Amino acid sequence: MTARLVPYDSLNALQRQQVEAIEVHKEQIRFSGDIHGALHTLLSKPGPGVKGFALLVEDVPVAFLLLKRPPVLPAWADEHSATLHALQVDHRAQGKGYGKACLQALPDVARQAFPEIKGLELSVDADNASAIALYAKFGWVDSGEAYRGRIGYERRMGLIF
Repeated sequence: MTARLVPYDSLNALQRQQVEAIEVHKEQIRFSGDIHGALHTLLSKPGPGVKGFALLVEDVPVAFLLLKRPPVLPAWADEHSATLHALQVDHRAQGKGYGKACLQALPDVARQAFPEIKGLELSVDADNASAIALYAKFGWVDSGEAYRGRIGYERRMGLIF
């Protein structure tokens, strides 16, 4: 399996169509949103503060994520970080380690996209124990802060470079 995390801008027309076809399980939509919302965030107001990335496996997109920096950095984030959003693995490709592959590749990709950052941050639903455990496995540290998010309490996690 050859998996690589690449900028959305580098995808060809067919790969962009394949990204549009990414679907997560219905129960995951409340956590990650759907691909249409993620692409809207990326494409509706193009600018340097939002970048999209696709995980290609044998040149076919199986996952997608967004990174944000100012001027669209969330209020809860440190100004020296990039924030991870909308990590989505297509339901037809789940259970094959692609979420892990995204997290493994993410630090290098984030530093290439935003050389000035000192780390990554994310906000995860406090009840999403499997996501919290996955992030922790890859070195993300829970800040200990919980705050009211759009669907419940959220935990802030960070990865320092």
